[in-house]
Amino acid sequence: MDNSVLKRIGQRVRDLRKERNLSQEQLGELAGVHFSYIGGLERGQKNISLLNLDKIAQSLDVPLSELFLYGRHLKRTIKSGKEELINEIHESLMSLNESDLKKLQRLIEELFTK
Repeated sequence: MDNSVLKRIGQRVRDLRKERNLSQEQLGELAGVHFSYIGGLERGQKNISLLNLDKIAQSLDVPLSELFLYGRHLKRTIKSGKEELINEIHESLMSLNESDLKKLQRLIEELFTK
């Protein structure tokens, strides 16, 4: 089994945890999982469930999508106002159904293509 995605997600979690000066124990406590689970995740040894990944994202105070930005290796200790706003809009859009997204797309086109 190719576990490269597990290693990349694990590295991303490690990077974000260290940016926040959290130990594995502290992150585990915040997320409600054992610290050894965090260690296994960071080493790419745990095939983490989406529910646990969401708990970890919440504990790191980032949107779930942030954990999948491993390819960019973003080092953001402080996000700019624009980046934060884009993340908030993205999270809001993810909860909309396809019909509402199409309506929003038409509205955006109407507002910004003139």
